[in-house]
Amino acid sequence: MLTNLARAWGAKILRPVAHLLNRLGLTPNGATLLGFALTVGVAVFLALGHLRLGGILLIFTLAFDAVDGTLARLTGNITRFGAVLDSTLDRWAEIAVFAALVWYYSRTGDDLGVWLATAAMATSLMVSYTRARAEGAGFTLKEGLFTRLERLIVLIAGLIFNLAIWALLVIAVLAAFTALQRLWVVRQMDRATK
Repeated sequence: MLTNLARAWGAKILRPVAHLLNRLGLTPNGATLLGFALTVGVAVFLALGHLRLGGILLIFTLAFDAVDGTLARLTGNITRFGAVLDSTLDRWAEIAVFAALVWYYSRTGDDLGVWLATAAMATSLMVSYTRARAEGAGFTLKEGLFTRLERLIVLIAGLIFNLAIWALLVIAVLAAFTALQRLWVVRQMDRATK
């Protein structure tokens, strides 16, 4: 999965940043809240129609989003609440970004853009919900073709290269597939335990 590869590769970059944030007195939960606030700020740019700039800024918020976990491991301040806060704000951040695009496309009269941004938001949330519900039922579920990192990479590329409509279409379709894929995986795991 691309997420695991990115974590392994990014650790070398994120560790010095986490050390700096720790020296500045920022807690892991504080880093989570700051990353969320930055993403909401980017969503404002998207809603105002600055799609390319929003895509570029999302690269930085994506990088910042990974720092909280590194900071938690560095300081030994890993808590279940911190994990729930991070996961919850990740979902809210996704909602903010897609809602900003819905707002932008509705203002410009682009019905297709409105529908695709809404579909991308809904299917993205279902990917995350399926995993959360599976884990709530006692399954460990990491599988999935199109996780949050892949969705963000496609969205960022679409925004920067003026292909946002196509990016939203890809996200909507592949996120829906991933949610169904995760259901199938859970079904297979459930059958294996009987």
